Amino acid sequence: MTRAQVLITCPQMQNCIDPFRPRFSEQEIEITMPDVVQQPTEDELIAIIGGFDGMIAGDDPLTARVLEHATRMRIISKWGVGVDGIDLVAAQEHGIKVTNTPGVFGDDVADVAAAYLVMLARQLHRIDASVRSGGWFKFEGQTLAGKTLGVIGFGTIGKAVGRRGHGFGMRVVAHDVTLAAQATAGAMGCEVLARDRVFVESDFVVICAPLTPETRHLVDERTLALMRPGAFLVNVSRGPVVDEAALADALDSGRLAGAALDVFEEEPLPADSPLRGFEHCVFGSHNGSNTREGVLRASTVAVDHLLEELVRVR
Repeated sequence: MTRAQVLITCPQMQNCIDPFRPRFSEQEIEITMPDVVQQPTEDELIAIIGGFDGMIAGDDPLTARVLEHATRMRIISKWGVGVDGIDLVAAQEHGIKVTNTPGVFGDDVADVAAAYLVMLARQLHRIDASVRSGGWFKFEGQTLAGKTLGVIGFGTIGKAVGRRGHGFGMRVVAHDVTLAAQATAGAMGCEVLARDRVFVESDFVVICAPLTPETRHLVDERTLALMRPGAFLVNVSRGPVVDEAALADALDSGRLAGAALDVFEEEPLPADSPLRGFEHCVFGSHNGSNTREGVLRASTVAVDHLLEELVRVR
């Protein structure tokens, strides 16, 4: 029997591959792990994807153009929740099954969102930088208790962010398009509001919504103009949910007091991004889900999905 070939491009999966090697060996599956910083390019994928029967993908641009070359591919097991980088219609046309790993990162990403709230409110990153450089910067921050936290997208991550907001003593308001999520928010003691009202009433807005055609640039010039002067924005969902040009304008005008972005429209963040000039902002490296426990959970599910399908189609 010809050994099945599997491509692993998710950096987190690559970093924790050793415990999973026996499972691949038992099924006579060979794995290939190219060097990846965040995700390969379309051209890099096109050059290699035709030689693989399955794939554990990160944030790869698995477009229709790429999938045309995936002539052997039977399954794309997405490591993580978001499948916005995968052309699902093209995958179906080519007979490629697509799976993901929902519900595994709620607490991990919410911890990062909570840390961003504290960093923005107290500008801890600037104090740290000052002390490291020999200074002694003092910043008069603000107390989170009594402030209003708005959560856009009340799925697994949004729910966990809401719990942490309540832990800080904040009023939590939420928006989600699904009735189930709205019911969950209400049961938790969060006020369910129309999306625009969340922007209007919040001192801190945390974006937890998935990237879809409807949420692309959900945070734009119009919605940013709704926010209270001096409010803060946090994005732990997907970069393109926020129009970065509009955000830079809102920061430059002083309307927003700051922002924390774990994700960006282009990753890694370009050297010439105007966002780099705002010291009252905090930036991450699309790393909110990267904990030892979260990586193991997602990797286990991703491998389960991959092996189940490859064994089934043999």
